[in-house]
Amino acid sequence: KAFDDDGKLKQPKQLSINKVGHALHEKDPVFKSFSSSEKMTSLLFSLGYKRPVGIQSMYIFKQPGIGGEVVPHQDNSFLYTNPTTCTGLWLALEDATILNGCLWAIPRSHKDGLVRRFIRDETGVHFDKPSPPYDQKDFVPIEEKAGSLVVIHGDLIHQSFENKSSTSRHAYSLHVVDTDGCKWAEDNW
Repeated sequence: KAFDDDGKLKQPKQLSINKVGHALHEKDPVFKSFSSSEKMTSLLFSLGYKRPVGIQSMYIFKQPGIGGEVVPHQDNSFLYTNPTTCTGLWLALEDATILNGCLWAIPRSHKDGLVRRFIRDETGVHFDKPSPPYDQKDFVPIEEKAGSLVVIHGDLIHQSFENKSSTSRHAYSLHVVDTDGCKWAEDNW
């Protein structure tokens, strides 16, 4: 929704960006420092990680009026290890509300296991199975104040809706896997 019918931006470029990623934790000193900080490392060790590695990071802008929807998904679908070890760390850089596109999740859905995988093969990238139907009434909002960190199990089904408000909802997302006792899937995207 950043573009008009003629393909021109409807607002300034800096208000049109959806996200920047996927290696901020490796490429930018500020994100690298935060992502590998003692607090983050301690958190991951407390979750049982032996050798955590940041695998993907994104700055998500969720711009006013146009910040896009993120469909229901599980992070393990995209960042698969055997056994599964992906954890999402989602830092609210601004208040996240229902109006500006906060996260929503199905409570306890991580206990049901991985639904499908996003794989790479000779035909390109695709899901190995269609998305199951989700009932929106099963999702609960995760409204957070700026500075709050949400820890997301890799099998938790979560989503976010379009930002229909006049305020942005910036967030930093880091996905981590364990490299001890598990194998990175060669067909990950």
